[in-house]
Amino acid sequence: MGPGVGSGRGQLFLLSLLFLLLAGPPAPRPAGGQLRYAVPEELEHGAFVANLGEDLGLDVSTLSARRFRIVSRAGARQHLEVNLENGILFVNERIDREQVCEAGGTCLLHLQLLVESPLELYRVEVEVLDINDHAPTFPWQEYVLEVAESATLGARFPLESAQDPDMGTNAVHTYRLSPNGFFSLEVQTRSDASKFAELVLERALDREQQRTHSLLLTALDGGVPERSGTAHILITVLDANDNVPAFDQPSYGVSLPEDAPAGTLVIQLNATDLDEGPNGEIEYSFSGHAPPRVRELFHVEPRSGQVLLKGRLDYERASLHELYVQAKDHGPSAVAVHCRVLVHLLDVNDNAPEVTLTSVSTPVLEDAPPGTVIAVISVLDRDSGDNGRVSCEVSPDMPFELRSSFHNYYTLVTTQALDREVVPEYNVSITARDMGSPALLTHSTLTVPVSDVNDNAPRFLQPSYSVYVMENNAPGASICSVSALDPDCQQNAYLSYSIADGHIHGMPVGTYVSINSDSGHMYALRSLDYEQIHSFQIQVQAQDAGFPPLSANVTVHIFVLDQNDNAPVIVSPMPRNGSMATELVPRSAGPGYLVGTVSAVDADAGLNSRLSYQLLQATDFTLFSLAPDTGELRTLRSFLEQDATRQRLVVQVRDSGQPALSATVSLLLSVVETMPQTLSDFSEFSLPPEASSSSPLTLYLLVSLGSISFTFLLAILILTAIRCRGEWRSRQGSGCTLPRCHCCPRSRPSPDGLKTSNLTAQPSTGTTCLNMPGGGPPGYCYKVCLGPESAQGDFMFLKPCSPPQNNKKDPGKRSHPGQHLQVSKQNKQPNMDWLPPSTQRPALKRYQ
Repeated sequence: MGPGVGSGRGQLFLLSLLFLLLAGPPAPRPAGGQLRYAVPEELEHGAFVANLGEDLGLDVSTLSARRFRIVSRAGARQHLEVNLENGILFVNERIDREQVCEAGGTCLLHLQLLVESPLELYRVEVEVLDINDHAPTFPWQEYVLEVAESATLGARFPLESAQDPDMGTNAVHTYRLSPNGFFSLEVQTRSDASKFAELVLERALDREQQRTHSLLLTALDGGVPERSGTAHILITVLDANDNVPAFDQPSYGVSLPEDAPAGTLVIQLNATDLDEGPNGEIEYSFSGHAPPRVRELFHVEPRSGQVLLKGRLDYERASLHELYVQAKDHGPSAVAVHCRVLVHLLDVNDNAPEVTLTSVSTPVLEDAPPGTVIAVISVLDRDSGDNGRVSCEVSPDMPFELRSSFHNYYTLVTTQALDREVVPEYNVSITARDMGSPALLTHSTLTVPVSDVNDNAPRFLQPSYSVYVMENNAPGASICSVSALDPDCQQNAYLSYSIADGHIHGMPVGTYVSINSDSGHMYALRSLDYEQIHSFQIQVQAQDAGFPPLSANVTVHIFVLDQNDNAPVIVSPMPRNGSMATELVPRSAGPGYLVGTVSAVDADAGLNSRLSYQLLQATDFTLFSLAPDTGELRTLRSFLEQDATRQRLVVQVRDSGQPALSATVSLLLSVVETMPQTLSDFSEFSLPPEASSSSPLTLYLLVSLGSISFTFLLAILILTAIRCRGEWRSRQGSGCTLPRCHCCPRSRPSPDGLKTSNLTAQPSTGTTCLNMPGGGPPGYCYKVCLGPESAQGDFMFLKPCSPPQNNKKDPGKRSHPGQHLQVSKQNKQPNMDWLPPSTQRPALKRYQ
């Protein structure tokens, strides 16, 4: 070992520091649109390489947030690293150039720098500069060289070359031989610029004078400081074997495919020796300085000279192998001769492309615009030429595409808007294909989940809901349930239900119903009454929990179903005093005589309000009948002498509900010879407010009867006025009076005629008389007598009016000219003289 070999690690560090001081700080050098730096090998951890943040124009404060990093393949050693606080590229672990770049030449570290938000990719090359950290070494520390004493002057003896892993000027530069009187040293240069030494015999040897010669061979590199390695050469002088083997040619070249199997013949070497016997027997072997890698891959047959393939070749690791084979005979003082075999490997498409997902930004929002970067993909094919050219593509039916950013680098971007509700996740198949023959493929699948965005409003299962609730329901009972769906997911699909503000009959809707915000179940807060409210509607809102929240409304129609909870109410006849209604029936009434009509109302609806009438009790069931549908009470036969004068009846009114409800009324019928003009209990009834408001049919009947009565009354008034006016014109100055009624008061003739007369109608509770004033002789005048129940349709027919005998005796009661028509407000007793015949009274009472 030479003196340079024993240098320690401290000297290496001092050498690296000296190199940096001489070369200055590494400045970035553009190389094909990328940054390039140079750094010497063997630097300690933390050594400064470059300020990437400044050179790339990045904001140092955002490097950590943007995940600035070096992207490397899986399993690769991370020699360099980036400080995210200041953006400085530093040495992460010691770099040994001879290990990183075995093939020699320029040693480059290719770095891919990735920064996100937005996604950017940079390429940086760092050249590892060689330092003189290795001293030249010989394969053996001592060589034994046998030289025949008959060797001629100028004979050359190749020596084993020293090896130095360093490159350039740091490699083996020259050899030096210790001073002696017999040999000199000549340094030769190979085609690859490597050096080797040869001994040249300068003086004839004499074995009898000196049997051995000891020399010291020193190999020197060109580094600063200079390093060296030594080897001892022991030369033994032999008796003459004056012929040495000779190869056909000093150098051979052969091509071999890299996929050649073990045992393949690489080359057949041939060397000849003119000697005979043992001196002519040749043995082949590798020279002493053949590297271990060559010995692992190739084998030399000692006898035949065949070079056979022993290991597995790899073009991507080394495309050229240089073999040094020696041939040596078996004679004394045998001299070995050397030849060089250059094995050129032919590339075979034996490496499929490698697909590496450098950076993946998933999941992706479904509202991401087209062109959003999903992932950065790098492809690598270790083959060369067309075998190493790679194309990359994705399935055409996917909303993604690959865009080439750098050589063998692609970005996966979206081509259209995504919809998570249609496709929640994509399995993107990436195919990398090289250009070899046959082409090799690599498939890689990237799962891209789509993140949900609140872009769908809730949707109810029905456009509207109709709910039927039986009245008298229990407060707090569930009446229905509404449901909505939201195709979004997670919180965007979480729905809460609420009832929109509003009023029902002046009350807030919240006092009628409530809703469970989670399940959508609706509850009645009060007992509903069909007689108060038939139906109502509310607005239910479903709102999701997204941001911003989306909502939908639906109308819920609630119909209250009637329940038979109201008994019939008898409105006619109404008892005057006590608990029994009375009525007079003429004894002369024949069969079918209408005594009266029992009327009742029911606040319920439908079948619950359909009423039927039944005669429960009667003094004589053979005397009266009751119509079950109309409630008309009629006689079945004529009255007999033995029939009781007082007939007691009990009438029941029953509805058709389940269970049925009923009401009863007791009637006392008095059989009389003549019918007085008295009011009947059948006619004196008025609908209670709740009955009139709850039964539209009754209200319509009352309005119709009132309208007909008013129209008829108005027609009678108009006819009477026209008739009296004609009589007044024909008898000017005369008048007539009627009992209890002033008719046609006497007045003086007036030239103005009717200008002095006015017609005034005033309602009264008694009999109303309309008198026509006028002059002339007494004539006929008519009065309209309306009873107090005229609003129910009663009227009296017009009758002639003649002046009484005592009119002239009471001048104070005469009307004066210009006096207005007076309407008597005094209640009049029925006039029995004008009662209709007994056969007509029931017909009149029927309208009361």
